[in-house]
Amino acid sequence: MSRVGGRKRTPVFDRADCEARLAAGVAALGVALPVGGADRLLDYLAVLSNWNATHNLTAVREPAAMVSRHLLDCLAIVDFIDGPRVADVGSGAGLPGLVLAIARPELHVTLFEANGKKVAFLRQARRTLALDNVDVMGGRVEAAEATATFDWVVTRAFATAADTLALAGELIGPVGRLGLMKGRDPADELADLPAGFVHEASHRVRVPGLDAERRFTIVARDPS
Repeated sequence: MSRVGGRKRTPVFDRADCEARLAAGVAALGVALPVGGADRLLDYLAVLSNWNATHNLTAVREPAAMVSRHLLDCLAIVDFIDGPRVADVGSGAGLPGLVLAIARPELHVTLFEANGKKVAFLRQARRTLALDNVDVMGGRVEAAEATATFDWVVTRAFATAADTLALAGELIGPVGRLGLMKGRDPADELADLPAGFVHEASHRVRVPGLDAERRFTIVARDPS
């Protein structure tokens, strides 16, 4: 957010520009969105941009930059997630959870977030976007009383693999997976997994419009 005359300038949400960037990125990723999915993602971006102007939910200020750094970054992992029950731990502004819920409406996504301001945003976004396949759980994930385990637990810029498993490992079902969105190769983290979990795969993902390394690392329960 820049300053004009000593005052902060609220970024302008240019929907047409963001729509064009999103369409190009989705085509490059080869992701199939449901009918109305792109419009819903743009609606989410509009709500996020509006709240971010006053509540500092994300360091990315410009909506155009949010398309690649948030929407496309999360869409790059969507085809790995086969659900049907997904938990987004440390969801923040709903990334990747809200993006997954919009792109794959057959998933049921539970967002875990400890920050009260961000929880308020997530609940508002859920209502505004009419996302009946989303639940929001406020408070620390290790204290949450989940009624069932999940097929996937996903995190983005949350914690190390070992710390994530220590906090949220009990959420992972018997044949569930932990998916970690990382900005670099997390090989050093994977050498320190707790007993009962193994590194299954690491995928290098390319995000259109983003000149940065991205990895999606998958951890599973040890079948032995």
